[in-house]
Amino acid sequence: MSEKRVSSSDMKLVVVGAGGRMGQALIRAIHEIDGARLAGAIARIGSPLIGRDAGEVAGVGPLGVVIRDDVLPVFADAEGVLDFTSPAATVEFAKLAAEAGIVHVIGTTGCSEAYDEKIRTAAARAPIVKSGNMSLGVNLLSVLVEKAAKALGPDDFDIEILEMHHKHKVDAPSGTALLLGEAAAEGRGIDLVSQSVRSRDGHTGARENGTIGFATLRGGSVIGDHSVILAGAGERITLSHHAEDRTIFARGAVKAALWARGRKPGLYSMRDVLNLND
Repeated sequence: MSEKRVSSSDMKLVVVGAGGRMGQALIRAIHEIDGARLAGAIARIGSPLIGRDAGEVAGVGPLGVVIRDDVLPVFADAEGVLDFTSPAATVEFAKLAAEAGIVHVIGTTGCSEAYDEKIRTAAARAPIVKSGNMSLGVNLLSVLVEKAAKALGPDDFDIEILEMHHKHKVDAPSGTALLLGEAAAEGRGIDLVSQSVRSRDGHTGARENGTIGFATLRGGSVIGDHSVILAGAGERITLSHHAEDRTIFARGAVKAALWARGRKPGLYSMRDVLNLND
């Protein structure tokens, strides 16, 4: 891979979960995007990657950044952290990033309401960008879903969300499916939690009018497929997104960090980053 020109003004970013597939994709994205540079890489305690060069692990060649497991000194010398780890780890990173006063970009999915509340608390002290999906395509899709759900009322159109991911994914529905569900619920002016149907089995009876259904598929190496189906009498509209490479999420996360640099503390979304809220 070609050598990247480094500037003293580049945003210093840390990747947590640096040994995972997404962590390595983030390292590659930082290396490719102007205005950002890798300042630290964190892996879990006991990882065999501790002490190795993060660039070599990610396949971009030596970067002079050694993978470590001690978070505090790394955060102290950084301006932002990119985090696609686990809910419990993300909450701890949010606390530490807030104490350090640095940007925290969260792509972790499966957070409970209790965890989300802790993240909101951390956002009072530092800028946090959190999204179930960091790609431009999905976030644009969420806007279209919201508009479609608003235009096509519950008396005439049912909404079903279908998603498929690789067999190693541990949370369901996916964060992206929930993001799209929230967009549909916003368009309908309803509460997603009380109006969503997460599973159907046995004699379920007729579909309840106005609900938003979720169907989850897992298998193989699928990066992420999502479809929002608006089904009416005699017609059906399907809005879809198919992710073919984790790079789209990694690049979105780096761009989110660059956008959040210098922002006031608060909890932001990718819609804010991409200026899709208007």
